Amino acid sequence: MKYFAVHYQYPDGSDEIVRLRPEHRAWLSTLAETDRLVGSGPYVDRQGGALIVIRMSDTATLRDAEELMDNDPFTREGVLAGREVREWKPVLNVFRSPTDEC
Repeated sequence: MKYFAVHYQYPDGSDEIVRLRPEHRAWLSTLAETDRLVGSGPYVDRQGGALIVIRMSDTATLRDAEELMDNDPFTREGVLAGREVREWKPVLNVFRSPTDEC
């Protein structure tokens, strides 16, 4: 499996983020149901933004991860101030998928 860290930038308390949050979380739930979401959540330092970690197949590329994240309502509606997607390699992996072999 490949992992990607996705950093979202948006102002803390953004009205547009608050408005779209239920749809965003429903979309994240679809990623969880298909075992692609490792974890997600906002930063709590009152600067805004969030981190999402996703897993994809060994053949996935950075572009594949970006295209997947393009489906997020936050991206579709253009409410993010910025987004960075980077491939990430967990050295000590506690994020095992239920489908991973032991």
